[in-house]
Amino acid sequence: MYEHTSISELRTRLSCGELTCTEIVSSYLKKIEEKKHLNAFIEVFEQEALQRAKTLDAKLSNPHTWGRLFGVVVGIKDVLCYKDHHVGAASKMLENYIAIYNATAIQKLLDEDAIIIGNLNCDEFAMGSSNEHSAHGKVLNALDESRVPGGSSGGSAVAVQAALCMVSLGSDTGGSVRQPADFCGIIGLKPGYGRISRYGLLAYASSFDQIGIFSTSVEDAAIVLGVIAGKDEFDSTCSDSSVPDYATLMVATSKFKIAYFPECFEHPSLDKEIKKKLENMIQTLQADGHKVEPVNFKYLDYIVPAYYILTTAEASSNLSRYDGVKFGFRTKDDVENLNDLYKKTRSKGFGKEVKRRIMLGTFVLSTGYYDAYFSKAQQIRKLIFDKTKQVFEQYDLIIMPTTPSTAFKFGEKSNDAVEMFLGDLYTVYANLAGIAGISLPLFKHSNGMPFGVQVLSNKLEEDKLLQFSNMALKEYQHAYK
Repeated sequence: MYEHTSISELRTRLSCGELTCTEIVSSYLKKIEEKKHLNAFIEVFEQEALQRAKTLDAKLSNPHTWGRLFGVVVGIKDVLCYKDHHVGAASKMLENYIAIYNATAIQKLLDEDAIIIGNLNCDEFAMGSSNEHSAHGKVLNALDESRVPGGSSGGSAVAVQAALCMVSLGSDTGGSVRQPADFCGIIGLKPGYGRISRYGLLAYASSFDQIGIFSTSVEDAAIVLGVIAGKDEFDSTCSDSSVPDYATLMVATSKFKIAYFPECFEHPSLDKEIKKKLENMIQTLQADGHKVEPVNFKYLDYIVPAYYILTTAEASSNLSRYDGVKFGFRTKDDVENLNDLYKKTRSKGFGKEVKRRIMLGTFVLSTGYYDAYFSKAQQIRKLIFDKTKQVFEQYDLIIMPTTPSTAFKFGEKSNDAVEMFLGDLYTVYANLAGIAGISLPLFKHSNGMPFGVQVLSNKLEEDKLLQFSNMALKEYQHAYK
């Protein structure tokens, strides 16, 4: 049975003839079948993955022809278009929809000889923090099946956590990569806005969405980021800045200048044990010669309200395309007119959480409320952006909790939307500001569950983020377990 450690070791073993791609894929398919009760996968591309492995095996004797992800087994969240495959955002609304093109990130994976093994479960249309809102049922946390894996990319996180693939792709609108990574004890990287093309990513909130990466090593995240990042003529919001060779820039050449917001550590929602261990980490960093200083951030209480106003408004606009006319689910009930068709189709096609967010977004965009809510939220976003810019003029990184608590029990927060929203307190900041963030699995709680630290870098400065992450996991991970 293949046990993955890193992409670089995989290449070494393949080149030495210890393994074949077919053996590796067969091993993963066996594990996926053994752990199918976790419900991480919506669909497994068994025959296709084996055929692709066989094709790659024909190149085993010629390593100079290998792509950068040769033989790497990848799972993809059910919001990424993979040509001729179903993509449904875990929703009844798209239950029979087949993608007619490849998302840019997917095409780049294929171009570099990756093997896509299946699409992964998630909260419907990426709306949720627990993976309880999927038309395909909930995903189970492999460490404690009574607890949520986090959301919305819960299937992507569990697939890596349970060793059902080497790396996976998710999407992060307000923490949907970093939060499940924290709950599952793995690495979750959200690059800065525009670093990876969103072409072929089903939209939730277009000015927030970003494709992210789950892995068990910083090196693997760096390699995959180097492959899928970069300009794209199909996405006008994608940066045309050059993409560094992240994998060769993993070693920091100097000490880091790090800011932290005291308000984040004093918030009443933060678990006391998480607070204590993160404060100890700050002291350790200071003792090791890094400059770690407090910076006042007075907008913390405005982050979650501004985020949910803006994202639901964008969702209301983006999801209006699902009307039962052009594609996707259409009601079979008798209808009297076009409006009746829209109403019945959307009532049956969308789940409860998606309908709630669409309604909230429509409300804040409506006449009489636009200025009171949407415009004010945009102003808050600008203030947060400006403050963040000032911080990064003096510091390399920002450090804070990833989540206020460890993974909670299924149903524990389902009936309290406000408490669920507060779980996003520390992650939505990066999306509002458009900066990069990563969750690093450094700690273990007394309840037995893992939790991490969140580190943020300026937009398009993922190299600093990866350098720090590489250093932190090597020097501190074992000390804090």
